[in-house]
Amino acid sequence: MPVIRSSRRRPTRKPPITSGPRRGADPVSDEQDLAEQARRLFAGRVEFLLSAPALKFLPEPDAPEIAFAGRSNVGKSSLLNALTGRKAIARTSVTPGRTQELNFFEVGEPTRLRLVDMPGYGFAKAPPRVVEQWKRLVRDFLRGRVVLKRVLVLIDSRHGIKDVDREMMQMLDQSAVGYRLVLTKADKIKASELDKVLSETQAEARKHPAAFPVVAVTSSEKGMGIEDLRAAVLGDTLV
Repeated sequence: MPVIRSSRRRPTRKPPITSGPRRGADPVSDEQDLAEQARRLFAGRVEFLLSAPALKFLPEPDAPEIAFAGRSNVGKSSLLNALTGRKAIARTSVTPGRTQELNFFEVGEPTRLRLVDMPGYGFAKAPPRVVEQWKRLVRDFLRGRVVLKRVLVLIDSRHGIKDVDREMMQMLDQSAVGYRLVLTKADKIKASELDKVLSETQAEARKHPAAFPVVAVTSSEKGMGIEDLRAAVLGDTLV
């Protein structure tokens, strides 16, 4: 399978950037500063780098990476587009489970971080052989990628956590990879229903050692929670 690369490679020398709360500083001020840094970063260069159908095609591990995982049709592409402020940086597919590679996007000039779009899981229409290939690719990537800083596990607010999500969370726990749970499509349900699914998701997160305790709530269509998630993504690259 061919590997698609962008036409230009950029140096990955990192510019100075705040790495966390300063001693004696106001935590609220630090959060606002990180949010502004994230806004400027994602307003700049964001480019597709390559698709990796196997580990041998991965880019050099010379920039921190944040990966995005979720069930097929959870809204992963839409969230990536919303985070980057682009309409089609990540293509949405009418066929759930179509993404079969690890897709890498570079952010910043020079490159400050990479976003990794992982294959969707819960693919009912895929042949068992293909499903096993995807699982092996994801498992090996999680266990061997030294620059992988965090995985965002996307959960559809309308459905909550499913067994396939728990399987992914267990894989992350076993791989010792820290992850955040992110509720998507929060605008599609009533506020009372959202409160319920948020409470249930937080309770589930507390059961998993590698899960970040705070659950993000987002809507790509309405922009809900996108600014905070950008700041969280940038902050995760600094740990």
